[in-house]
Amino acid sequence: MVPSTNGHAIKAFQFEASTVESLAGTVVGRRREIELVVASLGAGRNVLLEGPPGTGKSTLLSAVTKAAGLGYVFVEGNAELTPSRLVGHHDPSRVLTEGYSESIFIDGPLVSAMREGSILYLEEINRIPEETINVLVTVMSEKTMQVPRLGRLYAKDGFAIVAAMNPYDTIGTARISPSIYDRMCRVRMDYQTPEEELRIVQRSIAGTPPVSLLARAVELVRRTRDHPDVRIGSSVRGAIDMAEVANELAMIRAKTLDQPDVWLDAALAALSGRIRISEGSERSSEDVIEELWRSVFTRSEGQLAPELPTPERPDPAGSTLERVADRGLRPGQEHKGPQIARKATGCSDERATKSGSLDGSANQGLPAKEGPHSKKAEGLSLEPASTTWIGRNLGKPWAPDGRWPAGA
Repeated sequence: MVPSTNGHAIKAFQFEASTVESLAGTVVGRRREIELVVASLGAGRNVLLEGPPGTGKSTLLSAVTKAAGLGYVFVEGNAELTPSRLVGHHDPSRVLTEGYSESIFIDGPLVSAMREGSILYLEEINRIPEETINVLVTVMSEKTMQVPRLGRLYAKDGFAIVAAMNPYDTIGTARISPSIYDRMCRVRMDYQTPEEELRIVQRSIAGTPPVSLLARAVELVRRTRDHPDVRIGSSVRGAIDMAEVANELAMIRAKTLDQPDVWLDAALAALSGRIRISEGSERSSEDVIEELWRSVFTRSEGQLAPELPTPERPDPAGSTLERVADRGLRPGQEHKGPQIARKATGCSDERATKSGSLDGSANQGLPAKEGPHSKKAEGLSLEPASTTWIGRNLGKPWAPDGRWPAGA
């Protein structure tokens, strides 16, 4: 509801239940937030969407305004947004000859939204200078504004201010004053569930990678948000980019999408610049991404398995995972990367000994006698690779070339 000139309240717009239902199908995992935004705007209130990047704030508002038939004026919040840029100004080249008049006033986004009865969307409101935000105080509560040398403007029915902010970003931001919070309805938007983020990725990518691979990409991205060395993790956009890059990278390298190096390089490209390492941590973003990639893409069901040693190639240094970890090193070259393949293939190694297993059974969750390799009296002897071998925990058969298991 918005105040009218005769003192009564009028509806800015009204949604039917079927429209809300349609919007809930368009914006994944945001039914409750859609209802709150629609109810607030329908009551003529201003809205603050608060949440981390990539949670669908802009997408939600764009869908709502389109369904309501309302205009949508976008303003990017930054330190350069002055009051005159937000409100508007008189054309200085014409002021000298024509004087101050309405005909030479150039509307800013705020005045345009008020005249048209549109939604003014302020992205990253906490980056806007305080003097600019103060211009909005009266507009939010009274739907009117006094512009110097222009007069008083009244907002057309349907006008409202919707702002968005990331509460976790403290660089280049300012604290929002209580007077602004007092004039807005706050809608909190957190990350969606894993299933909902997977649906978002499936809708967004052009290629058709297996769902099991996309689920791994989503899981990797979600783990960046909880990693102890990461201050700010990636949004679902990172999973979308990872899938798109992996799809293109596989074609460039003439490989299939089940190859480990394709997803590792795609993850490094898509995520290493998105995450922010915690202050005091000595690790790099690349180290963290590689660690998460190993934990997600080299385990259990749907695992990208390492190549199994065979009598013709018993040297585990040539395994797929170690070549990937070494970033291109081939057998015979100096090994400087993390020795992850020795544990993955059950090779004799000091760290594997400390873990209590030489045959990889500690990593596979199987008794020693059930591992893919057996320990002999004179050290480690590698059994010939069979046509299939048992994947960890779930007992799924793996192809001998280390590719994605059938049916995964």
